Amino acid sequence: MTLTLHVQGMTCGHCKAAVTNTLQQLDGVRRVDVHLEQGTVDVEYDEAKVTVDQLKAAIEDQGYDVV
Repeated sequence: MTLTLHVQGMTCGHCKAAVTNTLQQLDGVRRVDVHLEQGTVDVEYDEAKVTVDQLKAAIEDQGYDVV
C-alpha cells in the first residue's frame, strides 16, 4: 500500500534524512519519498507489518507534525 502523509516542520536536507531514516527502520516499510516543497511523505509499506499510526508516531518522534 502507498500512503501520502502531510508533514509540517520539514525544511532542509537534514529533515528529509531524519524522516526517511526513521521510517525505513520500521519493519514493513518498502519505500519512502520525502517532498520538502510540498510538505509530504510518500510511504510504500506492508499493511500486515506496520500500521498508519506507527508511521505517524515515528515521524512525530523526530519532532515533526503529521497533519
